Amino acid sequence: MSSLKLSTVTKTFGRHTALDRVGLTVGAGERVALLGHNGAGKSTLMKIVLGLIPADGGSVEVLGAAPGSGAARAQVAYLPENAAFHPSLTGEEQMALYLRLRGAPASQARPLLDRVGLGDAARRRIGTYSKGMRQRVGLAQALIGRPRLLVLDEPTSGLDPVSRREFYAILEELAADGAAILLSSHALTEVEARTDRIVILSKGRVVADDTLAGLRRNAGLPTRIHVAARPGAADDVARELRAGRRNGVMVDLVCPPDEKLSRLGRVAELGHLVEDVEVVPPSLEDIYDHYSRRTQA
Repeated sequence: MSSLKLSTVTKTFGRHTALDRVGLTVGAGERVALLGHNGAGKSTLMKIVLGLIPADGGSVEVLGAAPGSGAARAQVAYLPENAAFHPSLTGEEQMALYLRLRGAPASQARPLLDRVGLGDAARRRIGTYSKGMRQRVGLAQALIGRPRLLVLDEPTSGLDPVSRREFYAILEELAADGAAILLSSHALTEVEARTDRIVILSKGRVVADDTLAGLRRNAGLPTRIHVAARPGAADDVARELRAGRRNGVMVDLVCPPDEKLSRLGRVAELGHLVEDVEVVPPSLEDIYDHYSRRTQA
């Protein structure tokens, strides 16, 4: 059973169609990245899921309930791109307030802040926090009540690389516990290895929905193979592979997906002439650009 299910969802604002028959599912324990340019419809979709605005057509199920209903709100957590809190409250006081609003004991405030790496700053006023620290408070707030669906809109905005790694480690723990995660992000390289499925929106339509491997396969983009030749052998390697040289000892190949194995086999046949090989598949940025351009053509 899907934790989140959208079927032919449509939303218009005047003459502008923000969402056009969008279908999307997120299963329990699944991390789905929602990608798209500004104005693609990501924020509108999230607002509909949260029950903040209604859809004009189609159906939406959030954990078997209507979006925005009491049953849905009790199991859904949301983290916006720019989390805002009262600057005069300490982190611990702010969390205690949210816990009381959710009917949970205020004593959970410190453990939640510890979990997101803010234990040492728990008694400092939020007005002294950096943007990244405020974002961590937002994540701590989103963890209240063991949510079964997390809707995250650019959640790592303002976080340093270490904090981002820690953030995704927490998401991995939540997914392992069965929570469904819908994550919007512009940081493509960041989500490339940290999500289970990728959905690309363009002009309000879903133009791609698959695993990264599936998107690569369907896009048919070329693979790059970088061959490091042994000293003095670069010319021979380039000639045998019918490829170009780079930086003296490097030989670069570009081949379609269905030729990758045969080209690697040819590289292996060169044996002692080759020192190392690096296979570089199409990146998520390449794939995103491919699907986005295809809808604009």
